[in-house]
Amino acid sequence: MKQYLDLVRTILDTGSWSDNRTGIRTISIPGAMMRFDLAEGFPAVTTKKLAFKSVVGELCGFLRASRSAADFRALGCKVWDQNANENADWLANPYREGPDDLGPVYGVQWRQWPAYKLLDRDAAAQLADAQRRGFRIVSTVADEGREKVMLYKAIDQIRDCVDTIMKNPGSRRILFHGWNPAELDAVALPACHLLYQLIPNAATREISLCLYIRSNDIGLGAPFNLAEGAALLHLIGRLTGYKPRWFTYFIGDAHIYENHLGMLEEQLTRTPYPAPRLLLSDRIPDFALTGKYEPEWLEKVEPGDFSLADYQHHAPITAPMAV
Repeated sequence: MKQYLDLVRTILDTGSWSDNRTGIRTISIPGAMMRFDLAEGFPAVTTKKLAFKSVVGELCGFLRASRSAADFRALGCKVWDQNANENADWLANPYREGPDDLGPVYGVQWRQWPAYKLLDRDAAAQLADAQRRGFRIVSTVADEGREKVMLYKAIDQIRDCVDTIMKNPGSRRILFHGWNPAELDAVALPACHLLYQLIPNAATREISLCLYIRSNDIGLGAPFNLAEGAALLHLIGRLTGYKPRWFTYFIGDAHIYENHLGMLEEQLTRTPYPAPRLLLSDRIPDFALTGKYEPEWLEKVEPGDFSLADYQHHAPITAPMAV
């Protein structure tokens, strides 16, 4: 994880201080990137202990389209508690549905993206095509004097991605994202890690991931998001018969909170250990061995299906999360 420490040093040496919505200043740089060869190991931070159980708990919650902090807690992840129940703006939001509710955050958009079509009532070919694609008519409306038909379906973006990997691995359109402009006003926290592009190579049977993060808390968020993205890539590789290879991590606003400086300065004094390996439970079907495609395991996996082997790390360091 030398790349991670290099990024921390670059931000501290060249970044600029600014205020933000949390009330805690950050030092930041615009535009950053890290690139990991997963054949050489799993990108778990070693200069402090990674909260791996929380990482995979959150991932499982996302894959189940969870929108409640209680669901994440049950999976061993408590990082959503404050956003759900201590964020003043969210507590006053009319879309909040009570204690622990988060709104349609990441996993809801990944697995149940709300899609609508508004078509002319007499557009028979368009209506027929939409219904073949799974849309259903939900209402009729008048729009500028013309009668329209409203259709709806929930799009499972990740399932579409793994299906495409199986059917058309040469596609350059295998991606999913969580930035839904129509629902930004109804979530506790708009998506930070918002765009994932999967890139399979049918010739080498390797699969890579490019992840774009609009805003990344380098002290707490980056180690968490790196591990989560790499774990997801390993899972998708297992289900589709591909070996995880390159993981490229792009950041729009890379920032360090002022109250995280001590934590990161301490890590800069520590020498990283070799990267660990990620192990997936044998109960998760391996397409490369069985030849049987079982995408339903996206939502059946449990946190205990993920583990790190040969994980050496320095002593834990804690810091408060900015909300």
